[in-house]
Amino acid sequence: MNDMKNRLTIALMLANLLLGVSHVSWADKNPETPQFWLDSGINAIEAAEKLTSNKKYAKNVILFVGDGMGISTITAARILEGQTLPDNRGGEEHSLSFERLPYVALSKTYSANQQTPDSAPTMTAIITGVKTNDGELSVDGTVRHQEKSAEVINAHKLKTLLEQAEEKGLSTGVVSTARITHATPAACYAHTSGRDWESDADVPAGVGINDIARQLVDFPYGNGLEVVLGGGREKFLPNTQPDPEDTDKKGSRKDGLDLTQQWLNHHPKSVYVYNKAGFDAIDARQVDHLLGLFERSHMHYEHDRPNDKGGEPSLTEMTAKAIEILSRNKKGYFLMVEAGRIDQAHHEGNAFRALTDTVELSNAVRKALEKTDNRNTLIIVTADHSHTFTIAGYPERGNPILGLVKEPGEVNLAKDKNGNPYTTLSYANGPGYRAATSPLALTNEETMHPDFLQASAVPLARETHAADDVVIFATGPKAYLFHGVQEQTYIYQVMAKALKFKPGR
Repeated sequence: MNDMKNRLTIALMLANLLLGVSHVSWADKNPETPQFWLDSGINAIEAAEKLTSNKKYAKNVILFVGDGMGISTITAARILEGQTLPDNRGGEEHSLSFERLPYVALSKTYSANQQTPDSAPTMTAIITGVKTNDGELSVDGTVRHQEKSAEVINAHKLKTLLEQAEEKGLSTGVVSTARITHATPAACYAHTSGRDWESDADVPAGVGINDIARQLVDFPYGNGLEVVLGGGREKFLPNTQPDPEDTDKKGSRKDGLDLTQQWLNHHPKSVYVYNKAGFDAIDARQVDHLLGLFERSHMHYEHDRPNDKGGEPSLTEMTAKAIEILSRNKKGYFLMVEAGRIDQAHHEGNAFRALTDTVELSNAVRKALEKTDNRNTLIIVTADHSHTFTIAGYPERGNPILGLVKEPGEVNLAKDKNGNPYTTLSYANGPGYRAATSPLALTNEETMHPDFLQASAVPLARETHAADDVVIFATGPKAYLFHGVQEQTYIYQVMAKALKFKPGR
């Protein structure tokens, strides 16, 4: 019900803006006098003075990763959600749920061999405490990209925090809106020199290690992952077997294995589901191991999720179900939750879907905060890397964040040097490039459509990642250790410290 309410609220906001229905002036509703700002500052100081560092150890750790969620993405998503609220002063003053967490730091995202990284080495840094090369998962930087030797790869494996948790008897889970074999979730449980080796059909001849999906199902630590929820069903099914939802398509595996059945065979009291009905029927009190694969490839963007014929749970719903199952373990748990499609929308130059998926991540964090005890659960929200996404121009307060720039006091839209209006949001590169000779007389109706691609300065088929630092937000035991500007590997160190793990062991 809340998911539908959120989508309807955003849809209503866009409809009102497109029809020219303006919101009541924020100045009329709540004049921001000098005293208003002084009082706001005093209240913030008083709240800061009441903070007390929780120096206890954690029973549970939940790591949220907004894939590609740079600072500009957070800012724009904050404004977008804020502009849907009835009492907003423009949207700019709003905060996403995780922006209210008390401890904040910055993370340097470069990889061992690149200034601008991809998700494989950045998540490896977060989950193992060691930086590695682009395209590689939880192996050290001495391993060559797409190294075929199993001996070399096994000799240079990096122990992940999830593996450590399983060895200590904790329950573990991985949740993602991307394929569960994609780089960010895969770094938690797989070791490979090729991040794209997701099924055996993706692995070149002569490679001596198992594909990523196989490594998940044959996970050798503890009693295996308790919860796995996301997309990527085709990587688990043989190419002779019709997909249960898209029956005209088949799996991609060439080895004939049905890894969903192997999952069931490996684990007592285990369940495999592939649609919303199956997911909703799960009784968390009765299931010890849950595998949910809701799409052949990536799950739908949050905006498009209602159109899936088989139905998909939201990121919030998957997070809640994972916590319900994992929290039955009295020793505690480690859970990684990825909003994976923020990144993919940015690659497509589509700000709307990147921002609405960021808002859904905020919803998932809010749910996790509701379902856990801040005294014993460390919650971290961060990103693996950023994107070339920018917020620019001089739009007036409350200007639609997805709209065209209109400056304060002006009746007409701002124009570029060619006499054309331009959007607040854009990309440094990507598919939205428009030559100066192209017709650029855009309207707000066009720019606020969910399918609109924001302008880019450099024409590329896909927008690239960016190298700027990303934010770490945290609350709970040992969260106070997040401060200043840190290497991305520091996130692992704090999680290990909170759980009393010895780094790398």
